[in-house]
Amino acid sequence: MNTPSHMLIGAAVFARPLAPATLIAALAGGLAPDLPMFAMVLWATRVVGVPEHEVFSTLFFSETWQSVFAIDHSFFIWGGLLGLAVWCRQIILRAFAGAGLLHALADFLTHHDDARRQFWPVSDWVFRSPVSYWDARFYGNLFGMFEVALVVTLAAFLCWRLARWRERLLVLVVAAPVLLPVLMTGSLHGLHGMG
Repeated sequence: MNTPSHMLIGAAVFARPLAPATLIAALAGGLAPDLPMFAMVLWATRVVGVPEHEVFSTLFFSETWQSVFAIDHSFFIWGGLLGLAVWCRQIILRAFAGAGLLHALADFLTHHDDARRQFWPVSDWVFRSPVSYWDARFYGNLFGMFEVALVVTLAAFLCWRLARWRERLLVLVVAAPVLLPVLMTGSLHGLHGMG
């Protein structure tokens, strides 16, 4: 699933109108599992000079990169952090960790060839979902249409639920990378590779 979609799912579930910081925490939690990937791709392409096609065909699937993805998408790490937040009654941490856990769960259900080892450190088993958020061989085109509809729905829900104009603007800014390519080109091709 694309990163902005993860962020909006986390916000829809965990942001509380009476606690504005929970919106930021949930958006950050939805983003956090993909941050290491973004940093590694930028480092490889911009600093080291590896061609982008090589990054996504070779480096992405290397043991080193997959080890990082196992950590940042681990159900046990995000679930443990969420459990700690609930136990300590920390609403901000709960929003962050809950959104991170939802991100890992959504990726569990929408990644095939690029699936992560989400049961790390207990197991290196990988679930290869029959659905890919981007690969047409695994319903990626259909899922892309669903994802756009989901982003529209979540953005509308959050704008309705949140009273402050700054919060609504933030939600629209997060939704824009998914919606603008579709609005500008009429196709889903611009969505792939955002998470």
